[in-house]
Amino acid sequence: MSEVGMANHSLRAVLVAALLLPLVIPLPAAAARPGPAAETLGRGVISVHTGQGNRVSWRLLADDPAGVAFNVYRDGTRLATVSGPTTFQDKDGPATAGYVIRPVVNGTELPSTLASEETLRFTGDVDVAASTRDVPLQIPPGGTTPSGESYTYAANDASVGDLDGDGQYEIVLKWDPSNAKDNSQSGYTGNVYMDAYRLNGTRLWRIDLGRNIRAGAHYTQFQVFDYDGDGRAEVAMKTADGTRSGTGQVIGNANADHRNSSGYVLAGPEFLTMFNGQTGAIMSTVNYDPPRGTVSSWGDSYGNRVDRFLAATAYLDGSRPSLIMSRGYYTRTVIVAWDFRNGALTQRWKFDSNSAGSQYAGQGNHNLSVADADRDGRDEIMFGAMAIDDNGAPLWNTRNGHGDAMHVGDLIPGRTGQEVFKISEDKSKPAAWMADARTGQIIWQNPSCNCDNGRGVSGDIYAGSPGAESWSSAVGGLLNTSGQNIGRKPSSTNFLVWWDGDAQRELLDGTHIDKYGTGGDTRLLTASGVHSNNGTKSTPALSADILGDWREEVIWATTDNRALRIYSTTDSTGISRPSLMQDRQYRVAVAWQNTAYNQPPHPSFAIG
Repeated sequence: MSEVGMANHSLRAVLVAALLLPLVIPLPAAAARPGPAAETLGRGVISVHTGQGNRVSWRLLADDPAGVAFNVYRDGTRLATVSGPTTFQDKDGPATAGYVIRPVVNGTELPSTLASEETLRFTGDVDVAASTRDVPLQIPPGGTTPSGESYTYAANDASVGDLDGDGQYEIVLKWDPSNAKDNSQSGYTGNVYMDAYRLNGTRLWRIDLGRNIRAGAHYTQFQVFDYDGDGRAEVAMKTADGTRSGTGQVIGNANADHRNSSGYVLAGPEFLTMFNGQTGAIMSTVNYDPPRGTVSSWGDSYGNRVDRFLAATAYLDGSRPSLIMSRGYYTRTVIVAWDFRNGALTQRWKFDSNSAGSQYAGQGNHNLSVADADRDGRDEIMFGAMAIDDNGAPLWNTRNGHGDAMHVGDLIPGRTGQEVFKISEDKSKPAAWMADARTGQIIWQNPSCNCDNGRGVSGDIYAGSPGAESWSSAVGGLLNTSGQNIGRKPSSTNFLVWWDGDAQRELLDGTHIDKYGTGGDTRLLTASGVHSNNGTKSTPALSADILGDWREEVIWATTDNRALRIYSTTDSTGISRPSLMQDRQYRVAVAWQNTAYNQPPHPSFAIG
């Protein structure tokens, strides 16, 4: 954390302690167990302009005392004192209004040094469901492959982190070329670029991963997080000969070209690099572990399974984040934990199915999750059909094999701990199943469908049934927490989003949001002039609670890729709770959301 950030944080703590002893933070027990929030955030004040004025909302923070209220100022004039949900409807507010939010404790407004930052205005594309804010982008120039194929660029997955330590998120964006490939497809691809942008569109840096990193959903997994605890987030990803940093530094041999005639990169050195989030400069580079070795030892000889990578962030010691990088999940599986301390990447532990046992091979998904599954304050890696403990040892293994989607959270609130819902690609395995996240014990499962069950979701979308509902492509109906069919399957099996203000999540698919209903889904939002990502996966650039109150924003790239368009709801809410980003499990889930087959984040507790 920066000296200024530490001073403000300490001053805040002293003032709150002096003004209000001995009040405690009213958080759900499951949310409080993992320890402090992952980062120090400002209020994230936004003003969403509508036909009824401005809906102003801001973050409730985890260290706010019980009973805290907020004074709302518009352009220097106090309008109201708000308690409860951190939202205020300013019926007379013009679109250009600026708002400042100041906390009030025991009737005393805290000093201006603790006031919120100025407002981010949402004034574009206003309708009854949402308003938008555009973040201008700079599109990389296209190019031509060695085989003569031309390509252009589209904005792909994004993540957020406080790159400069000011308490506000910046956006890190991956640019994919139009000829990006699945690992199973041959052919050259254009270079992958990574950009960082402030929310006003200022570009901080651009990293060119170079010709020796292939483009596609399974190749470049990037993590944005504050790994060294200085209050500013770093950016980590796999690199290779010719990768050029945001400050022009070149990794390895700038002239090397390790691509074969099929476009695969199956030779040459592989690296893992930690980049400075403010400048894009190289902070530490190490050899990627595990190395590819003999390509065929990963399951095929042409380069499909050897280059299946996943990434995440986890609090393995309970207090500091570690970087998780992996290789392989169809056959051999290797998961490596890295610490970034004092400017250097060092390996914390390595799990390898070759040494752990063949029963741990082939259990991974096209995604992963992180949770404190055994409730000891330290995170576990939920790796598909198995889980790895915080020390790198196996925690459990269902042996149900590979799949395309997985959800981890407090899906059954009536049970102690958290649960895992997963679907199966293996035709001989249960089509879908729910298990205890601590032990892997199966709670319920669906019979084999003798098919690849390609999509599955679990989340509380229906108020008529307690806890999460689950559904998947190959299983009929909507299933309750006991696995019983309770009615109509939703119209989509993709992302989830807290949008309309109640405790249930909505359905996010492609470029629209729907509300589940037993007789049919209701369209809440159809976004215009934007595109979803990753082909039939139809995922947003990012969906997360990055601004305002605890509801989630959705970010899509505009159709012309000249901006990222952030959508925020215009609905009010009666729920008061800290920002979801203050829950450690949700925060690290936002960090891994972009990994391979993107999945929505879940907190460690059930809002409903």
